[in-house]
Amino acid sequence: PLGFFDLLGFSKNKSDETMQHYRESELKHGRVAMAACLGWYLNAAGVHPAFNSELSNNPLEAAQQLPAVGWLQFVLGCGAIEWLAEKIKERPGYKAGDFLGAAYWTDDSDELWVGYQNREINNGRLAMVAFMGILALM
Repeated sequence: PLGFFDLLGFSKNKSDETMQHYRESELKHGRVAMAACLGWYLNAAGVHPAFNSELSNNPLEAAQQLPAVGWLQFVLGCGAIEWLAEKIKERPGYKAGDFLGAAYWTDDSDELWVGYQNREINNGRLAMVAFMGILALM
């Protein structure tokens, strides 16, 4: 429903390649924000991914209580995902944000697919704003 949104004019006089990079960055950050919102409330509800009941139900306190090896796993996991994403980008016909190869199954003329993509980008934008709101309330 938001359509093209560029309040600050970031797209002005930018190449298609740069715009693809911006779109991919927005998708990635939106996906991370959606996961962060879910993870925040799961943690606050007492659900811990490692089933470590010794951690606080306050997500900020739980992050401080996490052992160094837990942070190492997190950083290495993020690095592995970034490395894999760069390898996937080398595929011929790669489209921004299409890490699973769904573009091979459909094309941009399919209204259902375009609708899905628009919903994902809008939900990602909302999640980024929502997570900043969550942090502001802490």
